Amino acid sequence: QVQLVESGGDSVQAGGSLRLSCTASGDTVSTYYMGWFRQAPGKDREGVAAISIGGTRTSYVDSVKGRFTISKDIGQKLLVLQINGLKPEDSAMYYCAARRTDDWTLSLMSRDYSYWGPGTQVTVSS
Repeated sequence: QVQLVESGGDSVQAGGSLRLSCTASGDTVSTYYMGWFRQAPGKDREGVAAISIGGTRTSYVDSVKGRFTISKDIGQKLLVLQINGLKPEDSAMYYCAARRTDDWTLSLMSRDYSYWGPGTQVTVSS
C-alpha cells in the first residue's frame, strides 16, 4: 500500500503562492485516484481538488477554482498542488489522500479515501 507525506506548507502573505507536494512511497501515484483536502481549526475536513489515475481529469471545489491546480508527476511519485492568489481563508492543514476505485469518480469526500498523509500547514496573513 502507499504511504504519503506532504511538504511545502508555509506562512505567507495574502496574494502569495505556494507549491505543496505529496511524496508517495510503497507504490506509485499512477495507480490511485488522489486528492488534496484541508482542515481549519474547528471546521470539517474539506476536499479542495481531486485528480484521476492518469492525471488527465481534475475536479475542484468552487472556492479554489482558478487559483489551485492539482497535478501528478508520475515519474517523481509526486502529487502537487499549486496554489496562487492565497487568501486568509485558505489557512488550514493540507492533506493529500489516495484511493483505489473502479467508479471513475473524482471524489472530494474524505470518506472515499483510504490513504492519508500527516498534513502540512498553510497559514495566510492579511
